[in-house]
Amino acid sequence: MNRDRRGFLVRTGGMGLVAAGAVGLGGSLATADQAGGKKKAGADEDVAPPEDLMREHGVLNRILLIYEEAIRRAEAKQPFPTETVASAAGIIRRFIEQYHEKLEEDHLFPRFEKAHKLVDLVATLRRQHQAGRKLTDRIVEVATPAGMQAAGSQQKMLDAMRSFIRMYRPHEAREDTILFPALRSIVPAKEFAELGEQFEAKEHELFGKEGFEGIVVQVGKLEQAVGIYDLDQFTPRG
Repeated sequence: MNRDRRGFLVRTGGMGLVAAGAVGLGGSLATADQAGGKKKAGADEDVAPPEDLMREHGVLNRILLIYEEAIRRAEAKQPFPTETVASAAGIIRRFIEQYHEKLEEDHLFPRFEKAHKLVDLVATLRRQHQAGRKLTDRIVEVATPAGMQAAGSQQKMLDAMRSFIRMYRPHEAREDTILFPALRSIVPAKEFAELGEQFEAKEHELFGKEGFEGIVVQVGKLEQAVGIYDLDQFTPRG
């Protein structure tokens, strides 16, 4: 399947703030990957497993921005669509916790533990996955019309979102700069390539033929709902 993941990553940038790149992904900016790139006859290359996981962190970062906007509005006593927070938390649960983190827990963490490499980091990352799921449970529980009626419910949701953001920003940064780059050093090239195929197969099993790109479109719609889709609004003026 030609998904041109590397081209998508380059066009959208590290934070992946522009959802428009999720459609019409023709034309590859990819170059050959000597260890683990998947080349198909007449097709462009897919990215390697670490890059695949990193681009999924772009989805996570965009949802953290949605959480931050909800917090900003609440603190400013402005209304915000609770259903958008619930939808964002739903993507966190399905795409990040049940898919992305499951890939890490099933395919990455055991390899590092077996190699006796970065075991302390892996232990912390595991604990943070568990903590993150509990925070998502709190957000999902409260972000409903009924849930928001209870005394102190909004503050409970805001506290959970703040804690989630505070933990996951360093969590994903440590994975991107230490754990993922070290994967090549402990996985043989053939196994590395097979790992990428497994990631892709799981992605389409869970999210259909659109896979990652479909999730990006969903996140873009949530950004539009809270008014943060336009990338240029984040540009400092003067």
